[in-house]
Amino acid sequence: MRNHSILLMTIMILWAGTAADAKYSGGTGEPNDPYKIATAEGLNDIGKYEEDWDKHFILVNDVNLARITGTQFKIIGRFVNWWDPNNKPFTGVFDGNKHKVWNFTWSSTGRNYIGLFGWVGSSGQIKNLGMENVNVNTVNGGCVGGLVGLNWGTITNCYSTGSVSGTISVGGLVGETNFESMITNSYSAGSVTGNYNSVGGLVGGNEGTITNCYSTGSVSGTYDAVGGLVGENYKGTITNCYATGNVSGKDYVGGLVGYNYKGMVNSSFWDTQTSGRTTSAGGIGKTTAEMKTISTFTNAGWDFVEIWGIGENQTYPFLRTEPAGDSNYDKKVDLIDLAILASHWLEGN
Repeated sequence: MRNHSILLMTIMILWAGTAADAKYSGGTGEPNDPYKIATAEGLNDIGKYEEDWDKHFILVNDVNLARITGTQFKIIGRFVNWWDPNNKPFTGVFDGNKHKVWNFTWSSTGRNYIGLFGWVGSSGQIKNLGMENVNVNTVNGGCVGGLVGLNWGTITNCYSTGSVSGTISVGGLVGETNFESMITNSYSAGSVTGNYNSVGGLVGGNEGTITNCYSTGSVSGTYDAVGGLVGENYKGTITNCYATGNVSGKDYVGGLVGYNYKGMVNSSFWDTQTSGRTTSAGGIGKTTAEMKTISTFTNAGWDFVEIWGIGENQTYPFLRTEPAGDSNYDKKVDLIDLAILASHWLEGN
């Protein structure tokens, strides 16, 4: 009997040690066995385990962060200032696996480099991730985005909805990028507000490359460099992008780009009617009807086979990575989409 008790106690100790050592919901963080993130607690733990910021992660469920408010979320990647020894970027790979993070909230005064990821380094990658109903308000903070505050890495197939506000370099998806960064096949559909400059629907201040992206949310800045897609394009490159949201500001305000310094804007457009802007520091202005006509974009070389889709005379272009079954292209699949599908099905009878 005594031996059985000792054996049981040993097993329990070993189990407790294993459980204590376990991180997240499985995996080892290696490329062929990424750490699995299944819960809000697991996602928040990434910010706690800084030694894992060069590892691989995969989201295996939609995650709701509604219970983590104020400044409780442990932001992933840290940039303090250029000379601070405590700077540490996220240089790993985070694969959203086409899942969503709901209700990311951050509320503070004067904090900089804010997003789910504060700083993504040059080798860092974020892909296949949706950020829905974000609520980020830093009041006097700079480099603020719904997904990333400061991006030096690669963002692919990601989007953000909700609201983002700060002071300088504020964007719906990313606050600021550097020369090496790339953002592709991504969009923002939330409102963006900045109290100073470099305020954009997708990116506040861009020095990198933005390709096949768009923004539909309203953008408001109280000073200058305010744009529907990008606030300030500093030697950056923007290709095959568009914006439709209302844009307001004081100086250097544009439907697509607010201020452009030695940057390139190629085959990109903005809606002159919905934006309330007839000018932009880059891109071509079109009416709403023209923005919902496929020839506007195919004549500019856009790919409507692999990358883009459109409801001719009904919708703006949408990315083919967006939700399947979204018949009215409102970024969600619901009963309205089912009704549209049923109406077409009945047409065959």
